[in-house]
Order: sequence, then structure tokens, then C-alpha cells
Amino acid sequence: MTRTVLVTGFEPFGGRPVNASWEAVSRLGRLWRGPEELVVDRLPVDFRAAPDRLRALIAEVAPDLVVCVGEAGGRQVVSVERVALNLVDARIPDNAGAAPVDEPVVHGGPTAYLSSLPVKACAEAVRATGVPAEVSHSAGTFVCNATSYALLHALEEVGPPGDAGAPGAVRGGFVHVPTALEGSADADEDAARLARALAAVVRAALDAPVDLSTSAGSLD
Repeated sequence: MTRTVLVTGFEPFGGRPVNASWEAVSRLGRLWRGPEELVVDRLPVDFRAAPDRLRALIAEVAPDLVVCVGEAGGRQVVSVERVALNLVDARIPDNAGAAPVDEPVVHGGPTAYLSSLPVKACAEAVRATGVPAEVSHSAGTFVCNATSYALLHALEEVGPPGDAGAPGAVRGGFVHVPTALEGSADADEDAARLARALAAVVRAALDAPVDLSTSAGSLD
């Protein structure tokens, strides 16, 4: 049976005309050659609508793997997120004008979820494409983190992730991409390189039954 992968990016926000996550994800959708079916979609930058749209997509697509991708303007590398917090603390309003402070993503949910992606293997796969990558331990407290938490909460309701390829296993997690890659000549080159990096994340998440036993700790 052909496995299905769902990959999402975000619409522009904060006055920017484009969102690097969607530029990369839409390019990934065009370059993907399988053998798995790849479905891509663009989420709104909206604390309420993004999780709602994601849950609807999971129900519609019934994916074996979900990778949500967001833009991180202050970062220079692809960040494979390890942790999603049950916390919203908005520094700026979302695209619907909402700016909640110190609110949970899911009332009554656990404090945090760990990604069910093999995060170290995914970061190593990205680096193998020539794009710098890291395992990150904070996805912030804006819509990206809220979406990451909502994803992992939804997948917990579907069932335990298990090993890659195991019957009923659904892996999921979040990846941040920078708005621009150091040394790139233009936005089109950035999108192409980031699309290849995301393809490497998807491949590692599909194929690695367990994560790498290497350090990805941080002092910050």
C-alpha cells in the first residue's frame, strides 16, 4: 500500500509578501517523485484556524507522516523542532488580529509534546544536502508552536506513532526554515535548496525506524 505524506507551510504574515515555508513546501510538492504520495497545503497564520485546518487535513488525507513547516526570520539554519509547548504568548497579532497571552493551545492538555519525528536523523539528512541544520528545543510561542502542539495532540488521538512503516504508525513534527539561506543568490535558489532539505526530512522520517544516538543538546 502506498504511504501518504502531508506537508504544510504557512501564508505570509507580519507584512511580508511571501512566507519562506510555503515557498519551500510548494516547491517540494512539484519536485517530489515518490514512491509515496505527497500532499501539500498552506495553513493560515491564525491561532484558531491553523489547527482547525490541520485537523481537517489529517482526517481527509489519513497520512502516514505529517511535517508542518514554518518560517523563522531570526534563524540561519533549518531547525527540526523537538518540543511543542502548550502555551500561546503572542508578541504580534496573528493574521486574524488575535494576540493571546499566556493561554494554552489545548485546555487540559499536557505541558508539552515531543516530536515523533527522528529529529536527529532528519537534521543529519538535511546537512547531507548541503543545507545547515540543527535540532531545536524551542519552536517559540506563536502560531508555529501552536500548530506543532495541535498536530502532536491530534496524532496522539489517532494512535501512538510507533516505528516508521509499522501498521497504523503516524509520525509527525515541525520544521522551521529561515527566511533566507546564507550565501544564496536569490529567493528562488533559497526555495529550491529548502525544498531539497524538506525532501530529506521526509525521507528520513519515512525510512529511519529509530533516531540516531548522537548528541543534539544545547547550552542555551
